[in-house]
Amino acid sequence: MGEKCLTAVKINQDLCSRCSVCYSICPFEAINRDGEGKVEIDIQKCQVCGICSSACPVSAIEMSYYTDDNLLEYVNSARKSNKADTLVMMCRGNSPSNCEIEDILAEQGLKVKKYIPMRLPCAGRVPTDFIFNVLNSGVKNIVSVQCEDAFCRMKEGTKINTRRFLLSQNVLEQLGYDENALKVVKFSRKAIWNNEECVGCDKCVFICPYDAIKVGPFSSPIVVEEDCVGCGACQLVCPHHAIQVKGYEFENVLNRYGEAVTKLKAQKKTPAVLVFSCQWSEYSGLDNPDSALKGKNAVVLEVPCFKGMDPVHIVNALKCGFDGVMGVVCSADDCKLQQGRDTAERNLGVLKDVLKKMNLLDRFEMVEVSPRCEGEFKPKFEAFYSKIAAMPKCAVVKTEAKAKRTK
Repeated sequence: MGEKCLTAVKINQDLCSRCSVCYSICPFEAINRDGEGKVEIDIQKCQVCGICSSACPVSAIEMSYYTDDNLLEYVNSARKSNKADTLVMMCRGNSPSNCEIEDILAEQGLKVKKYIPMRLPCAGRVPTDFIFNVLNSGVKNIVSVQCEDAFCRMKEGTKINTRRFLLSQNVLEQLGYDENALKVVKFSRKAIWNNEECVGCDKCVFICPYDAIKVGPFSSPIVVEEDCVGCGACQLVCPHHAIQVKGYEFENVLNRYGEAVTKLKAQKKTPAVLVFSCQWSEYSGLDNPDSALKGKNAVVLEVPCFKGMDPVHIVNALKCGFDGVMGVVCSADDCKLQQGRDTAERNLGVLKDVLKKMNLLDRFEMVEVSPRCEGEFKPKFEAFYSKIAAMPKCAVVKTEAKAKRTK
């Protein structure tokens, strides 16, 4: 790894008190301790969850992004602009689109119309003093939309945040705050089955790497929610889109990049590039795309996992007007959903064969990126963008345009 990777998360040894709290709490065993109590981060294992940083009593663990000061600054800025007094914190693994947030909260009996949405790598990233600072800034309510305990991608993040919220709530009640000032909501994305579209082929049953889909009467699949992790592998093989992950439905994704290419083409800039990014591989490009893609005619769309990235979208994106498509994924060691990766890799092989036959292989590129390597995505994207910019317009687009003129 380059030197810049080491700056994503680091320990300031001058501030460290050798208490070893970070060592004991890291869910990935990414912090080592020597005989004298000195602790250091093993950057190869670190997943940038921020749990260690939030637990450090002397603020000795420094992160390049999602710092407490930056998060508080964001809250204050957002509160002034939209006059909202409720902060909704969402774990990266469950962070839904804005329309879904209201539905999720409504199911919990919470009616929130104006709120400040804040996305984090993990619910466990939030320290107790941040909660107090937010409430002291003028926010009246904080809602933490967490993954269900068994489905936390950072293993212990949900449990840690729940304990901190309970502790903070006890303190706040003694200080006279409303008992509903803090609220925890459990939510995890699951596969949803549509019986009207299903033909009973049972492909989803055989492909599910977590054995979360069972065969029901008349070959009707039954999604076992207690086991489903929302990886999207079932959605990928369903020939009729009868089983899909909410928020990443086939038509939903199709419409999003279809609308995006129309806007990009209207700007009359070239090339138009689409980036499909696993939500765990790249943080800055997804959370602040204006910064990562500044000056480029490109758009980033998120997928829940490499396994849920349908190869059909790559081919279709090139057909509908994009000049190049990039896939950004985690490495095998970093993958948050290890099971079933071999299926995704086979699909990638088939995709490349199809693109090669269509003379489009050089317009697609798959890269591995890790959030612990600060700034790793940008140079890889710029290199791909420059390569696509040096090519002529996509032949597929030219052919279709010619066919329309002939008619």
